[in-house]
Amino acid sequence: MPKFHNFCQGMQTFEHSCIQQTSCQTGFLNSRLGVSMPSQALGRVFTGDASLIMELLGGTTLLLISCLIFIIVHLKRGPKQDKRRLPPGPTPLPVLGNILNLSGKEVFKTFHRLAEKYGPVYTVYMGMERVVVLCGYDMVRSALNDHGELFSARGHLPILKRMSLGGHGVIYSNGERWKQLRRFSLMTMRDFGVGKKNIEQRIQEEAYFLTAELRKTNGQPQDPKFYFSRTVSNVICSVVFGKRFEYENENFLRLLNLICIMFINANSFWGQMYNVYPKLMEKLPGPHNKFFKAVDQVQEFIAERIKMHEETLDPTSPRDFIDSFLIKMEQEKDKPNTHFDMDALVNTTFDMFVAGTETVSITLCYGLLILLKHPDVEERIHQELDQVIGRNRAPCIEDRSRMPYTDAVIHEIQRFIDLIPLGIPHKVTQDIEFKDYFIPKDTTIYPVLSSVLQDPKLFKYPHEFKPSHFLDSDGKFCKNDGFVPFSSGKRICLGEGLARMELFLVFTTILQNFTLRSMVATEEIDLSPETSGFGNCPHPYQLCFIAR
Repeated sequence: MPKFHNFCQGMQTFEHSCIQQTSCQTGFLNSRLGVSMPSQALGRVFTGDASLIMELLGGTTLLLISCLIFIIVHLKRGPKQDKRRLPPGPTPLPVLGNILNLSGKEVFKTFHRLAEKYGPVYTVYMGMERVVVLCGYDMVRSALNDHGELFSARGHLPILKRMSLGGHGVIYSNGERWKQLRRFSLMTMRDFGVGKKNIEQRIQEEAYFLTAELRKTNGQPQDPKFYFSRTVSNVICSVVFGKRFEYENENFLRLLNLICIMFINANSFWGQMYNVYPKLMEKLPGPHNKFFKAVDQVQEFIAERIKMHEETLDPTSPRDFIDSFLIKMEQEKDKPNTHFDMDALVNTTFDMFVAGTETVSITLCYGLLILLKHPDVEERIHQELDQVIGRNRAPCIEDRSRMPYTDAVIHEIQRFIDLIPLGIPHKVTQDIEFKDYFIPKDTTIYPVLSSVLQDPKLFKYPHEFKPSHFLDSDGKFCKNDGFVPFSSGKRICLGEGLARMELFLVFTTILQNFTLRSMVATEEIDLSPETSGFGNCPHPYQLCFIAR
């Protein structure tokens, strides 16, 4: 039992560090989000009251006892093996599977190391669940693009399943439900201007509000995340809710706070343990329960907005995504197997709102940190901005083709930060033979996006920030097939077009109006992620926006 004893000690140490980190995050969020609530109230969002703290202190002990009982009961069962040729992989332990192999702060790097040993297609067990991992451009593209239909289902991820009430949203649904919701969502987003001139004008307007807020700082140190969250969220709010929120609106700030809580806790140790042992974790106290409370509160807000829309709906003149969905529900109310119901509306709106807020704002935040580390890159962007746009008009999307260096920098930021390193799991829709291996139907697939974004065959300096990865010898922008931050194939991100437009317009508007100044020496800036679970998040930092 010495290995299990060491495992117990490791988890107790990890719990202590998680509690310390949570305490720090409470103060950080209070200053970052500027929410006008007492620090005690905000702290309880993460650390709970005294009784919960006592529960947390015993939470790991209870978890370990439960795991030990599971191991004893299921010792002889182990993961089910298929006699046909599965991809190779490390030997799993009963109940635990290979979770002891997935060590380190950045778990996705462990998947890279396992690929070096077992090849680009291999098998691991997340607890009792078998997962086939795909690494490198060739494997990921072959699965998601060349065999897209077979790999098009959404794989098992308990934390997403819990968010979507079992699979009612567009992100976690499968089969005909997913096809209809995705088709409808894409069509409706286009109807309300996504990819067109009117959404561009909407982003330009929000970028103008952002610069006005940044000017009020008078060059004093600021945490940029708070500003970017409000700007980016307002863009998607205009699509799904038909309106923007004032930056000091209390409900708006509360929503942004809840989204931030969700992302932090999904990235935490507790969130990752929930993905491996959901039934067990649902019975235990711990910070992971704060995640679900935040999810419920955001969904309650969306449900309230839907009710308001129902009361003022004009079927001949939809104002936004919610109106369009309500009209579709009315059209299909007599169909016994319709996929357009209230659960689908709440969860699809939830998916679009949350994903459209946090991912782009983190990318912008990470991007400015990179520019602080590389001031020469910022200087070249300023030169290109002055030559192409000047100071007297707002950047527009047509400028992108005339600004190859800036475009390359934004692409390289997305590649380098590797926002969702493991991607969102897929699963195979039938038994298949893939690269001389057998993969059984419904097997969860991890297409490791970071292994593509850092594939040395496609990027000369995979672990360094180099805008030249997207420039040819003449300095013109060139595409790279390894650019997959939005994933690839049939499950590619629904909001890719909107996100790319937002990144260019907001990024260039900031740099057109401001010079960035770091609060620490360049060599002290750390570009490694602070947390890396579901997604990569930068270390908290402050900078000064100096008016040009």
